[in-house]
Amino acid sequence: MGRAEFDQVSKGFGEVLALADFTLAVEQGELITVLGPSGCGKSTLLRLTAGLESLTSGSIQLGARRIDHLPPSDRDVAMVFQNYALYPHMTVRENIEFPLRMHRVRRAERSRQTAAVADFLELGELMERRPGQLSGGQRQRVALARALVRKPALFLLDEPLSNLDARLRTSVRQYIREVQRRLRVTTLYVTHDQTEAMTLGDRVVVMNQGRIQQVDTPVTVYEQPATAFVAGFVGSPPMNLLAGEYRDGVLRVADQCLPVSGALRARLECAAQQVTIGIRPEAFVPGGGDHDALVALAAPATREVLGSETLVRAAVGADQVIVRLFGVARNIPDRLVAPTDALHFFCTASGRRIGP
Repeated sequence: MGRAEFDQVSKGFGEVLALADFTLAVEQGELITVLGPSGCGKSTLLRLTAGLESLTSGSIQLGARRIDHLPPSDRDVAMVFQNYALYPHMTVRENIEFPLRMHRVRRAERSRQTAAVADFLELGELMERRPGQLSGGQRQRVALARALVRKPALFLLDEPLSNLDARLRTSVRQYIREVQRRLRVTTLYVTHDQTEAMTLGDRVVVMNQGRIQQVDTPVTVYEQPATAFVAGFVGSPPMNLLAGEYRDGVLRVADQCLPVSGALRARLECAAQQVTIGIRPEAFVPGGGDHDALVALAAPATREVLGSETLVRAAVGADQVIVRLFGVARNIPDRLVAPTDALHFFCTASGRRIGP
């Protein structure tokens, strides 16, 4: 087991920079989820760590040794791929044993370790089957077993649940978290699924265009997004973003003017006049014409009833926002308001958060 450190890791493919100055320390036993849209550099990060690609610059250290110059077999890293990459002609037992065979572990010890991990992952009744005879969830457990059998110092998972249906993703996700906590293996888990990232990670790394946008706990990433990109990416539905202008104690949003005072005014006085305003869908509540709240007008026949919640499309001037009302909202008020203390502010030019 070990602490993984990435120091200004970069990777270029010709003129395309897939990963830029990636710096992160993953503590012993920590599970870090790496979240971002397609093409943001998530899988490149794992391939660099596993030794499937070479670094353009920077370094990767695992425990007390630098590993980025070592061949994959010497890195003490195990990786689970998106498509599981099981050998179809081998049985479950042979697939799990394969890494031990490559490391020339003696037969008796191979059998012992394989039986132990198979028992741990509840694969005992499947050992003589081949991958084609398994369900998606069973194949996923075999892939996990093959990666864990040699007790790696670092565990890499590249969107391992993307091929499973929604119900199965939930159960396997919980299973992965339980296994990781029991073994305390240092883990990097790449995903584009926000639910996976937020429920699995001790910390979440949000990436965009090869660069880290924010590293923090799931709750902090949601409640205090560091950039407008994070605000507009994390959440389902994501945060509403509106263009605004601050001048002389007044915040102008579309056709509304909101007076600003106290700590919020002090924050905005230090920022640029052009600001991006973020409002979570659940921040809106039914209300009247509050002079210190952002008002959205609900459009008729635009609700989406999802059972536990109702999504409503509303208008702030010419801009559209999504409002989340909990439960089945049969009578939607015409006016929905978000108080100023529920608003988030970002510098329009840099995208960075304004204030704490």
